[in-house]
Parts: sequence; C-alpha cells; structure tokens
Amino acid sequence: MSSSDLIVSLDIGTSKVRVIIGEVQNGAINIIGVGSADSEGIRKGAIVDIDQTVQSIRNAVDHAERMVGIEISEVYVGIQGNHIALQTNHGVVAVSNEDREIGEEDIERVLQAARVVALPPEREIIGLVPRQFLVDGLDGISDPRGMIGVRLEVEATVITGAKTAIHNLMRCVEKADLQIAGVILMSLASGQMALTKDEKNMGTALVDLGAGSTTIAIFEQGNLAATSTLPVGGEYVTNDISYGLRTQTEQAEKIKLKFGCALVSDAAEDQKFKVVRMGSNVEKEFSQVDLANIIEPRMQEIFQLVRQEIIRLGYEGKVNGCVLTGGTASMPGVQALAQRELETSVRIAVPDYIGVRDPAFTSGVGMIQYVSRYMRPRAAGSARRAAVRKPAPASPSAAAKPGIFERLKRMFSEFI
Repeated sequence: MSSSDLIVSLDIGTSKVRVIIGEVQNGAINIIGVGSADSEGIRKGAIVDIDQTVQSIRNAVDHAERMVGIEISEVYVGIQGNHIALQTNHGVVAVSNEDREIGEEDIERVLQAARVVALPPEREIIGLVPRQFLVDGLDGISDPRGMIGVRLEVEATVITGAKTAIHNLMRCVEKADLQIAGVILMSLASGQMALTKDEKNMGTALVDLGAGSTTIAIFEQGNLAATSTLPVGGEYVTNDISYGLRTQTEQAEKIKLKFGCALVSDAAEDQKFKVVRMGSNVEKEFSQVDLANIIEPRMQEIFQLVRQEIIRLGYEGKVNGCVLTGGTASMPGVQALAQRELETSVRIAVPDYIGVRDPAFTSGVGMIQYVSRYMRPRAAGSARRAAVRKPAPASPSAAAKPGIFERLKRMFSEFI
C-alpha cells in the first residue's frame, strides 16, 4: 500500500445514507470526511424506489465532497438484509512455484477454488472470508505467504445474497455516477471495528440497531458464524411515539432524539416538552416519563426478539456477551435494558475517531478498517486509482500494469 491512500465507504440505511472518507497513512486510519443525507426510497433496509435512493446517495456524496474539497469516484458499498446467507466451503490447489514457496498467485487460486459452490439461480456470491489455511495438512494458518509446501488448502465462509437485492443496490450506486470498488457485508465490517479479538473468539452477538431493521451477527472462534436480520428497529419506536402522542412522524422522531429514554426508571419527570397534536394547533405538554412509557415496551420487545433469534440460530448459552451498534443504540437506557432482557453483559461500540463518535457510524468506519486490512494490501505495488481523486489531471503512471487485486477483481467480476 502507498504511504497515503484514500478509502470511501457507503452505508445505505433506512433512515440515513452515510459516506465516510478514510485516509490510510502507513497503516493508520484518519477519518477526513463524513457526508450524510436523509434516506428516501428505502423501507426496512430494502430498496423500494431506485430514483429516490440515487438522489439520497448523491446528496450524501456531495456533503462529503464539500467537507473535504475532493471528488469521489469510487466507493466500497455495504450490504445487509435477511437475504444474506453463510455457508462453509473448502478449496485445494497444488503450489505452483518450483521452489514450493507459497505466493500471492497460489492464494488467489485457492480462494478461487473455494468460490466454486452450487447455488440456486436466484443467488450469487458477495464475498469469501478465509477461516484458516492448511499447508500440507498443517492447520490453523492465517497467512501462508512465504511458507514452503506442496498442497495449499483453505476453509472459508462463502457469503451469498439474493441477486435482485444485490443488483438493485449496485444499480443505485452506478446511477449516482460512482464506481463500485467492492461490496462488503456490513456485519463483517462492524465486527472488525466493534469487537476485540477475545470477543470474536469467545462467542459474542453483535446487534446492529438500525432504523428499519435489527441485524444480529454471531462471532465465534474468531470468525463470523451466523447472521440474521429482524424487520424491526428505531422506526417502530418513532411510530409508537407518533401514535401515543398523536403527532406527526417527523416531530415524533425529533422528540425521540432529544428526549427519548429506553427506561422509565431513568426518565426525569421534570423534563417537559410540548407537542403539536394532529388535527389541531393546540400544544400539549408531556414529560420524559410519559415518553419512556411508550419507548420501553417497544425496545423491550426488540431485545426479546433478538434473544429468540439467538436461540433459533442455535447459540443459546454459547454467547458470552452482546455488543450494540447502530443509531438506536445511542438512546439513553438502551444498554441497561438490553442487559436486563438478554441476561448477559452488554456494551455499546462507538468508533474512536473525531467526527464519527456515534454508534450509527460503526458500520461505515468498520468498512474502511476492513478494506485497509483485508482488501487493499493485495493492491500493494499496483498503480490502482485511489478511492477518491482530487480534481487534477491524471498522471501517466495511472495506466501502469494492473496488480494482483485488479486481476482478482476482474476474475471475480462475473459473480458480482
């Protein structure tokens, strides 16, 4: 990797579209730009209106470009949803070098072999995550480059998704005049940022509390073991407030963000606010306790559904803790309520970077970390264009011979 590299992540959520620009300098990441826009055309995490979604992406990109003063040409896109499935597969190749030293080309070939799986016509491969490599039967190897061997194997998790959902997502990004550098599973990216090595090994549930959906990802033995999406989220809390206080959804959302509390016991009776009720111009006064009485039952229900889903996935008693991310996790009282309902230790993951210290940015920042660690190093030594380009004439070196990452991308392009 060059001494300075730029990576852009695009997180298309139900309530917000977020663009984060990360600068990687000698392995260290700095967040230099953030753009966000209200999400239109998305319902429960799925695209329901292409044109509205395209406009939301453009608005978020423009916001980020104005902040940093550069032009975004290429992005890494996050994907999630209940159509995502995981399956394990095995790849085997013979080491091609005469001296039997394992190189990049051998790793490329074994990963290609692991991607050969039988899939229904309506599904396709999004990505592949190596769990471990084996060299001549010796297992537990995380990076076999430079090792000597005759036979190279890989045990990998193949991430698949519904073609319709993937192609609609990519169509929206392309119509927004952006090139797609890669598609990344958000649960994987969030895990990269939110979880420690020990948490991944011991068994942890990463719960992303979004606006339209809640995504559960189980990590075990250092890898993503299972994932599931529930069609409930912060939007449902807003709807409950709207009905309970008889006010418009837009105002209910503002009240939730300013005065919302997930526990009645933590709410303050003297914290008052006024609401314009539907069908009249008369304002009525409510307290934070009134609001918490509406919020707590719905949040309680969401965590009960999360617990049932963990049991359904077969991880009852195997999860040693829970980590919360997503915009809804920042509401006061959520951590204590989750701890009570899930009956396990709970913490909230917040990115430790200036400008993005909010659980809502976990996925976007995680994508930048994931790319810099697992995807960009393959481009070392290549003249691949950065994810962001400044509006200046292209240098002649930009047409240099493509590197291994570029060849790998072309090879896998048929799957995406």
